[in-house]
Amino acid sequence: MNACHGLATKKETGLDLILHTPGGSIGATEAIVHYLRQMFGCNIRVIVPQIAMSAGTMIALASKEIILGKQSSLGPIDPQFNGIPANLIIKEFTQAQQELSQDPSRTPYWQIRLAKYPATWFYQAELAVRRAKENVRQWLLSNMFEGRGPDADTMVNHIVTQLSDSDANMAHDRHIHIAELLELGICVTLMEDDQELQDLILAVHHSTCLTLSNTNVYRIIENHEGRVNVLSHG
Repeated sequence: MNACHGLATKKETGLDLILHTPGGSIGATEAIVHYLRQMFGCNIRVIVPQIAMSAGTMIALASKEIILGKQSSLGPIDPQFNGIPANLIIKEFTQAQQELSQDPSRTPYWQIRLAKYPATWFYQAELAVRRAKENVRQWLLSNMFEGRGPDADTMVNHIVTQLSDSDANMAHDRHIHIAELLELGICVTLMEDDQELQDLILAVHHSTCLTLSNTNVYRIIENHEGRVNVLSHG
C-alpha cells in the first residue's frame, strides 16, 4: 500500500509491475490483485525479468499484458499443501476409492498410505484447486481476454486447464517459457523488442537481486517515486 500511495490519480497511465517471486498463498494473491485493480483498474502490465512462479503466475495472468525476456519464465498454477500438489492429493484419494471399490482387501494398504494426510485434506485440496482455477479464469476474462469475442471462454479455459494440469506439467517448479506461453494464447510481449526498456528492467532487477543476496533483506516493494517497503532479518 505504501508503494501505491499517491498513485491513485494516475489510473489513466496504469501500472507497470516488475514481479520476481517463487510464489505464495492464494489468499495473498487474491488480495494483491484486488487491491491493484482498485487502484489502477485493469490497466496493469506485469514485467517478469526472471521468474514469477505459481501465485506469481496468477498475478501475471491478471494483467492486460505480460512482458518477458528470453530468460524469463512463468510456472504451473496448481496449489500446494506443505509442498504436496493439491492435484496429486486428489488423485491419490481418487485412486484409493477406485481400487477399494474393486478390491476391499486393499483397505489396510490404503489406510497406511492415506494416514499421512490430516482430516479434510481431500476436501481442502479440491477447494484450493477450484479456487485457483476460477480466480485465474475470471481475471483473464475480465482483462487480457476482454472483448475477444465468443472464443474467449474457450481460449481461457484451455489456458487454465494447461497451467493447472499436474500430469502435463509433471512438476510444480516447471519453468514455462515464452514460446509455450504464446502457443497457449497468452498476451506476451518480448522484452528484447525494446532495448531501452530491457536495459531499465534488468537494471532494477539486478540491483534488487544483489541487495537480496548480499544483505539481510528478504523482500522489497518499491515504486518509481522512491516509496519503499523493505523487510529484513534481524
